[in-house]
Amino acid sequence: MTVGYADLHLHTIASDGTQTVADLARRAAASSLSTIAVTDHDRISPDLRLRVERIGRTEVITGVEIKADFEGVRGELLGYFVDPTAPGLARLFEFMEEGRLARMAEMVERCRQELSLELTFDDVASLAAGSLGRPHLAQLLVMRRVVRSTDEAFERFLGRGKPCYVPLRNPGFRDVAQAIGAAGGVASVAHPCLMDIQDWDGFLSLLDSEGVQAIEAFYPYELSRARLRLDPALLLSHAERHGFLLTGGSDDHGPGSVKEALGAIRLPLRYVDALREACGV
Repeated sequence: MTVGYADLHLHTIASDGTQTVADLARRAAASSLSTIAVTDHDRISPDLRLRVERIGRTEVITGVEIKADFEGVRGELLGYFVDPTAPGLARLFEFMEEGRLARMAEMVERCRQELSLELTFDDVASLAAGSLGRPHLAQLLVMRRVVRSTDEAFERFLGRGKPCYVPLRNPGFRDVAQAIGAAGGVASVAHPCLMDIQDWDGFLSLLDSEGVQAIEAFYPYELSRARLRLDPALLLSHAERHGFLLTGGSDDHGPGSVKEALGAIRLPLRYVDALREACGV
């Protein structure tokens, strides 16, 4: 059995994180993590060219976190050990990027009207090194002294149901799971206890039948702004009973970000070995 610990849910500047892949790998090594997965939102960092590689003392798994519609329920799928050159993923990312840009343009306009703020799409885009998202707009609202923190920006204006929020049109989870599988990866449901599921046994049976092989059973829910819909211990029991692989990660976005949490989850490497075996790496 491999000895060590992993964090399999991390973001970089390719989406809405604050660190490069190399900086994140060094930070992980300093936190005594031997393996990490880079799971940027709806894209793969251009710094990742293989399904898995070593950067310094850290094993870095190429991953992704993709928003998806689970038959009317919003959620996200994590993909692990994916080929960053897979054409199916590239087409999916292009579809989602177009949606993100349209959504951001509408959110900027709502901020202009709601806050009587001189603000342009380019002002927000200038803050994003990679994929453009709500954290960049939140950062700009802090810079313009509209709010004191990015948390306040989400709580008052940018969170779901708030005055400047615009929902993102997401692909169906089947299409996302298929793209992850075609890229050689394993799909895992991200932070499932935040999803509004009524029948968990039925939901997990559906996932299993559609090629989703894993569940993110270990996650720092205490750091989340959202309300839990299921007790994590009960989720773990459900996932194990249905035979899912188990994943876990901190959802860290880096120092000075909306969530600095590297190491909040320290996943034993036996779980990574199971993922590796499932996708033949």
